[in-house]
Amino acid sequence: MALKERDEFSGQMTTGHEWNGIKELNTPVPRLLWFFLISMVLFGLVWTLLMPSWPGVSGYFRGLLGSDQHEAVRQSMVEAETERSVWTARLVDEDFDSLAGDDAIMTVVRQTGPMLFGDNCAGCHGVEAKGNLGYPNIAEAPMMWGDDADTIAETIRVGINAVHPETRYAQMLAFGRDQMLSGADINLLVDYLEDLGGRGTMSADDREIAASLFADNCASCHGDDAMGMTDTGAPNLTDAFWTHGGDRSSIRRSIYNGRQVTMPSWEGRLSEAQIRLLTLYVMDMRTATP
Repeated sequence: MALKERDEFSGQMTTGHEWNGIKELNTPVPRLLWFFLISMVLFGLVWTLLMPSWPGVSGYFRGLLGSDQHEAVRQSMVEAETERSVWTARLVDEDFDSLAGDDAIMTVVRQTGPMLFGDNCAGCHGVEAKGNLGYPNIAEAPMMWGDDADTIAETIRVGINAVHPETRYAQMLAFGRDQMLSGADINLLVDYLEDLGGRGTMSADDREIAASLFADNCASCHGDDAMGMTDTGAPNLTDAFWTHGGDRSSIRRSIYNGRQVTMPSWEGRLSEAQIRLLTLYVMDMRTATP
């Protein structure tokens, strides 16, 4: 049996255990540590009794204080909805001009719009609304269906080539794939569009032939001046904004294969107030973009 003795340096008794001349002291647990251990145990017991804690067969122990975080969340949502109802009612009832001129409403639009746009629109149009390949730049480019607020709101509501019964329809024919134009004619049209954009060097004769081809096949949608038509949703072909790419091969591919994009209808997914808020947000972005 190990013999206990008093350590001459610390004055503490040893446990009788020794390893290679090192003796183990029988040092008591510090009182401060006992204090914290006991305090935490008591706190845990009190918290368990006062607050919701242990699960049961058909529910859980709700605590002596009757605190219910589910109810607290529901109450906070009701309060938030009550607060929002003030400006959501205005968004629905007032015209866009008066809303756009109201600093309080536009503050709400600028605070709420980025999240609403990010959740529903940024996946296609980009976070800054400057478009991705196949999806238009709606922050800077001319709007294909018109850039007034009522038209933008209607486009959001019914979509483009969507399932909504009132959706807008737009489709570019596949002039090459469906053998409506020869490869040479398509190349002339590509040259013509590059020339309209200030990048081409067509001869006068080729330009005359290409202009005739454009008038016969493209002008009915894009306009005689190729600057687009809001009636058909056809884009401007003379500026720097190209939804499907403005390089020569992309333009040729568009003419050859045609294009048909789809924008979902947001009616039923977003409330009327949200659609109108998004409209104001897009209009505000377009105004702020230099």
